[in-house]
Amino acid sequence: MDDSTLLARIRRGDDGGFDTLFRRYYESLAGFAASLLKDQQAGEDVAQDVMLELWRRRDSLDIAESCRSYLFRAVRNRALNVLRHEDTVRRSEPAIVVEMADSVPAPDVPDTGGLAAAIAAAVGGLPEPVRECFLMNREHGLTYPEIASTLGISVKTVEARMGWGLKELRVRLAPWRAAMR
Repeated sequence: MDDSTLLARIRRGDDGGFDTLFRRYYESLAGFAASLLKDQQAGEDVAQDVMLELWRRRDSLDIAESCRSYLFRAVRNRALNVLRHEDTVRRSEPAIVVEMADSVPAPDVPDTGGLAAAIAAAVGGLPEPVRECFLMNREHGLTYPEIASTLGISVKTVEARMGWGLKELRVRLAPWRAAMR
């Protein structure tokens, strides 16, 4: 059953249609939100909130784009609101200064066992717009047009961000690439 049929069923109040749509998208929406928030539970909460809001607003649903793009955009917006709120709370708390001990210098060529951590750190170090496009494509399987629709940007912008991100990852992971050759 395609998404437009499910949306029509949901508009009529058919909870079976909602259940099908929920099961189809929940896991990927929760994973996407968790990748933005860097917290699995918070990601699940955001995905649940978005799906609940979809059900609450079922009478007035007007989704002009693909349902998938609509849901990913809603999750992205909700996750960004959570991040903004956390930032506001963090700024309102008194500053805490933590002294760090001198760290041991890292070896010139890292051990390949740390590759997964290095990849995660490299992706995490990308600028937010680039990381967001990268995760939507590589972790959640969205196409460039779907990402563009979700973020409200052009496909060319998505292409540019992905190109920049991949180039940056190659640079950041060069020691591991050299060690594996």
